[in-house]
Amino acid sequence: MAVIKIIPCLDMKDGRVVKGVHFVDLRDAGDPVENASFYQKEGADELAMLDIAATVEGRKTRLSWVKQVSAVIDIPLIVGGGISTLEDMEALFEVGAAKISVNTAAFYRPQLVKEASERFGKEKIIVAIDGRRNEKMPSGFEVVVSGGQKPVGKDAVQWAKECEALGAGEILPTSMDGDGTLAGYDIPFTRAIAEAVSVPIIASGGAGKLEHFYEGIVEGKAQALLAASVFHFRTFTVRQVKEYLKQKGIEVNLS
Repeated sequence: MAVIKIIPCLDMKDGRVVKGVHFVDLRDAGDPVENASFYQKEGADELAMLDIAATVEGRKTRLSWVKQVSAVIDIPLIVGGGISTLEDMEALFEVGAAKISVNTAAFYRPQLVKEASERFGKEKIIVAIDGRRNEKMPSGFEVVVSGGQKPVGKDAVQWAKECEALGAGEILPTSMDGDGTLAGYDIPFTRAIAEAVSVPIIASGGAGKLEHFYEGIVEGKAQALLAASVFHFRTFTVRQVKEYLKQKGIEVNLS
C-alpha cells in the first residue's frame, strides 16, 4: 500500500479560513497564514487552499492569499477556486502553488484538463468533483458545480472516468451530503469513484472521528485524506491522526 497523505484544507472567504456544513452556514476558522504554518509543523503532507467563493463571485483565486501561505510552508500547496484558464494556473504556480484543483471550469470545458495536463504535467492537475446522492444517476451520485449550488444531471462516477482519460493526475471527490457534518467520509461515493479510476483519490467531506480516516482508506479506497473542521477546531492534530493510522497498520509519514 502507498504511503497515505493527510491534507488539512483551508476553505477561504474574505481573506479568512472558514468552515461550513453542506457548503453553507460558514464559521470563521482563523488566519490562513497562521493555520498553514501550524499544519506544516504538525506534520501535514500537503495543504489545500480552496477559494470557495471565487466561482460564485465570478472572479479568480486571490493570488495574494496563495503567495502569503506558500511563503510559510515548504510542503506542496494545492490551490482551487475560480481557475478557468491555463493562464490562471500559470499565475498560481508562479506564486507558489504545487498543484491546481479545477472543478466547475473543468466540467464546462473538459479540454481544459487535457491542455493543463499536457502543459504542466498530470501530477500537478487535480479534478475536484462535488457530488450528491441522486438515484436517477447510474452510480447514484450526481455532479454539482458552482460551489455546490448547481446540480448538472451528470453521473459523478462517469465524470471521474472522463477526467482520468483527459489527464487528471488525482481526483478529489467531496460529498455534499457529508461536508462539515463530522459523520464520516461518504464511503459509497468515495469508493465508487476509486474503483472506477486508477489515479489516486483524495477523500473529502465529513471526517469527525479518528475511525473515519481509517474507513476512508480501507473502505473508501482513498490514497489521501483531506479534512478541515477536525483540524481547524483542534479536535485532533495531524500527528494524532497519523499515529492512529500507523497503529492500525496504515503506512504514513511520521517524520
